[in-house]
Amino acid sequence: MTPSIRIFPTAKRAAVHAAAEIARVLRRRGRPIVYLASGKTMVPVYGELVRMHRAGRVSFRRVRTFNLDELAVGPEDPRSFRSFMDRHLLSRVDFDPRHAGYLRGDAPNLDAEAACYERALQRAGRADLAIVGIGTNGHVAYLEPGRSVAPSTSLVELSARTRRVLAADGLRPVPRRALTMGIETILSAREILLVATCRAKAAAVAEALEGPVSPRCPASFLSLHPRLIVVLDRAGAARLAGKETVAKKR
Repeated sequence: MTPSIRIFPTAKRAAVHAAAEIARVLRRRGRPIVYLASGKTMVPVYGELVRMHRAGRVSFRRVRTFNLDELAVGPEDPRSFRSFMDRHLLSRVDFDPRHAGYLRGDAPNLDAEAACYERALQRAGRADLAIVGIGTNGHVAYLEPGRSVAPSTSLVELSARTRRVLAADGLRPVPRRALTMGIETILSAREILLVATCRAKAAAVAEALEGPVSPRCPASFLSLHPRLIVVLDRAGAARLAGKETVAKKR
């Protein structure tokens, strides 16, 4: 499969384009289902969606969402990705909170919580769009590099590298475990939008898009999807062998 790669001069321009792609899906589908990513890369993307909503260009009234992952913390914890989504997007647009699906990172049995979430995803039906980022080690959602990649929603141990990045982003103390959608669940979406900005992501982006499909780089499985859109800034695209050809189109 050949992904559609779009490279922009700045992270801001990339975020504006990513938001426009999300809005396109929301307008086209009557009751869209969207898988949502959290993290620093997504903050300007969601900020642009809020701006578009306030300008009357997109509505979230009929949208149903599911978070890709969650740290092993309670929903009210400011480190939780549920809190992140409320702060940066869902509480700032015309979204019905009853339409949000979240993993509970403080569930008494996290394996059972993962299985319950997967069943909820299956009942909801196929997602129209999965919005994903990529970690500096090639993780997608919280599917960490290893010998295999979980196919469905699972409890995972966070790698030391991922925990260092979270600590640097201010999420302290950093939990050691998280819940995450599996790779087959993510790949089941009709479209996938991968957003990656900053030079720290460049090596992982190149490995995911131009390297072999391997559990050593879980994001590489995204390249198997027939409708993968990749939105990068120049820094994030710096290690791509074909970046010059693609950049001429932007």
